Amino acid sequence: MQSPFPKDISKPVLLTYDRPLAIVGGGNVEPALLRDLAARNVGLVAADGGADALGAAGLVPDAILGDLDSLTDREGWALRTRVIHIPEQITTDFQKALYSTSAPVTLALGMTGKRLDHTLAALSALHEVAARRRVILIDEVDVALAVSGSFSFEAAPRERISVHPLVPIVFERTEGLFYPMINLLLDPAGRLGTSNEGTGGTVEIVPRDATPWLLILGRERLWDLVEQLCPAADGGAQAL
Repeated sequence: MQSPFPKDISKPVLLTYDRPLAIVGGGNVEPALLRDLAARNVGLVAADGGADALGAAGLVPDAILGDLDSLTDREGWALRTRVIHIPEQITTDFQKALYSTSAPVTLALGMTGKRLDHTLAALSALHEVAARRRVILIDEVDVALAVSGSFSFEAAPRERISVHPLVPIVFERTEGLFYPMINLLLDPAGRLGTSNEGTGGTVEIVPRDATPWLLILGRERLWDLVEQLCPAADGGAQAL
């Protein structure tokens, strides 16, 4: 599969964070969640038209970047924050935001819904960066963490846990799942790991290699994941 980040594209890191970062796109985004992120001192970067979602929530992002073909009132935004035009058309605005930023954990909102091609492109971007960056895709119901290699976490009995293959991947073993995966091949065009359940306690998922995959949990687990991935983060209402 061709990389969405070709080597001939210059990819300087323009914004570096030592706390969680949220990249906001133009898909479905809840204003209340955006305000919650701001209250927790999460960095906010808009991918092109995602700035309008932040503006509707009464927020101003640290920066707006992308090809800017979906941004309304570009001149008005430029008076309030940094607007970065990245004209190349090989990558999506989400991919531009990923290669232009750095953070210990990144939340991606507004990358799903409205347009199926944008959702699929977001999954492709997660596959590309999973080995070097912790990214959590958020929608109205779920959170999806891109993982490269093994991962363990605590889960409640009967908690819904889905393991989704981005490409074919073999899982050597699992612990704490109602339906164990032992030397099991999952394939996006074949067998999936949808709607497994936790048995209670520690869940450990061990693939054969570092092929990226998605761990999908209910959205109520967002701050548990953030705190695990970025221990300095406080999952409560205080600043991170």
